[in-house]
Amino acid sequence: MNLKWFLSKTVRHATEMRKHVGKLLAAQRDILSPPAIEAINVAMEDLRKTVASGAEKKMLLKEMENLEKVANKWLKPYPHSAIRENIEVILVAVAVAMAIRTFFLQPFKIPTGSMQPTLFGVTSVNLKEPGEITIPSGLVRLYQACVLGTFYHYRVAEEDGELIDIGPPEHVLRFINKIRMTMRYGSGEKTCQLWFAPDEHFAERAGIRVGQTFRKGEAIFNFVETAGDHLFVNRLTYNFRHPKRGEIIVFETKGIEDPRMPQDQFYIKRLVALGGERVQIGDDRHLTLDRTNRLDASTPHFENVYSFDPKKPPQESHYSGHVNAAYLAPLFQDKREGFVVRPDHYMVMGDNTVNSFDSRAWGDFSHTNVIGKSYFVYWPISERFGWGHR
Repeated sequence: MNLKWFLSKTVRHATEMRKHVGKLLAAQRDILSPPAIEAINVAMEDLRKTVASGAEKKMLLKEMENLEKVANKWLKPYPHSAIRENIEVILVAVAVAMAIRTFFLQPFKIPTGSMQPTLFGVTSVNLKEPGEITIPSGLVRLYQACVLGTFYHYRVAEEDGELIDIGPPEHVLRFINKIRMTMRYGSGEKTCQLWFAPDEHFAERAGIRVGQTFRKGEAIFNFVETAGDHLFVNRLTYNFRHPKRGEIIVFETKGIEDPRMPQDQFYIKRLVALGGERVQIGDDRHLTLDRTNRLDASTPHFENVYSFDPKKPPQESHYSGHVNAAYLAPLFQDKREGFVVRPDHYMVMGDNTVNSFDSRAWGDFSHTNVIGKSYFVYWPISERFGWGHR
């Protein structure tokens, strides 16, 4: 039994070896001489006949050794094979990563605070007043930056001077922001580079402006910034079913007709209404669909959104239902008629109801704009890490 198994295994190896040499011969036929082609064909044919005759293992091994010897003699070795193999591995890895990003999981960074407190955008605290907080150093600061996404920004005026320029953010490796800031001192101008700087809202977060003057030793800026949530978007699920009410979805802004809406970005909001539904916002900050279906804390995915105390006014970055104010929801001022979602369109709203530019202002959008659903927060490591957000 064991002898037959070893023999069959050898036969398989011989067949695979002959096929492999045949592929190499086909690839190099145009650069090989006629004698080389003939020698390789003869060796391959001898091995084929040996396998077909059911010869013993010893004869098979002899013909395999002969084919290997002939192939090594006549076939051209590929130059820089190690480099080529490494490049192939890298290309395969890139292709796999792109396929995962395109069809399964796509990384996404929360750009604003419109979904707080469910998902956070970039937040900052100005520390201009001395003694507000102790800036850590060394490993503690590194840990807070890499794990918690907390970055401290601090700069002191070297002399009496004036801030004369704040450059636009420069993106390094797509993940690191760098900003150049120029001060004019009595001895001349000095430009400093600020790594891991905030985005285009740097001046606002730092509380500075061009033309501002500083005394020697005074803090030009001193603030702490926490990165927005970074998550994976599930791009697979909606290939098999439609989005459900209450799910947090990511969608393209292209085609949304509003002069304030950029046409080249992705937004993340909570899906509140589907095509054909009539939506109204009551004075109680609850949505009503088709005049009869009032959403509340018992509605799936709205447990937190409607968990607010109705006796308290809406609060920034707190769950406060959905506000129908003139400056936030111009489409819903007619409480009697409401807004009817077009067929194959969706309506979305942010959980931060007092600070969210959403469908209350610009209406609905096509279902083809949807990229996927919020899936997994992978950074920073906070209470929202993982699948816990709803």
